[in-house]
Amino acid sequence: MKLSPSLLSADFAALYREAMSVAPLASSLHWDVMDGHFVPNLTFGPPVVNALRKRIDLPFLIHLMIERPAEYAPQFDVRPSDTIIVHVEAGDGPERALDAVASTPARAGLSLRPATSIDRLDPYLDRVSMVLVMTVEPGFGGQSFLPDSVARIRELAGRIGRRSIEIAVDGGIHAGNVREVVRAGAEVIIAGSAVFGARDRLAAMRKLLEAAQ
Repeated sequence: MKLSPSLLSADFAALYREAMSVAPLASSLHWDVMDGHFVPNLTFGPPVVNALRKRIDLPFLIHLMIERPAEYAPQFDVRPSDTIIVHVEAGDGPERALDAVASTPARAGLSLRPATSIDRLDPYLDRVSMVLVMTVEPGFGGQSFLPDSVARIRELAGRIGRRSIEIAVDGGIHAGNVREVVRAGAEVIIAGSAVFGARDRLAAMRKLLEAAQ
């Protein structure tokens, strides 16, 4: 299991310090980019993410929860180890959004809301290296995990088959449910509140990693 702390739950006034506090056990850092239209919240955009990209060696997972990912994906200064994740429901449409990601050095990922059918992903699976299953309704951190998500993860794993596509999950993951999620097929766990809400972030991350075994 890979662990990607979500900076949505970090202290925005000290993003670099917050990122480095979890770096020893993180496989990547997760950025929830929100525009206030696709989801009802505003967070950070390319200037903030790019500023931290220059100072941090860990891979970035850049999750574009925005209406126009095709316009904004090329504005991120990314590396080949990074992944830009777009939504199948975004206004640009998956084809244009994935084309935009392909114009960057980053890998492509695709995500979907909890109410969106898994079969919406089928036409695009050969174009991505990651699928992010939202296990809460996107927009805000600290929400409760939706139990139906386990079956969705299992269904997605079956559709992926032998293809080299990682399954990531985001939303309400904690030590009490992470094992079930991993057993269903998740390989990358994105955790915000469970990590940054703890006084000892590394201890919280170790607890998650151990609970997943």
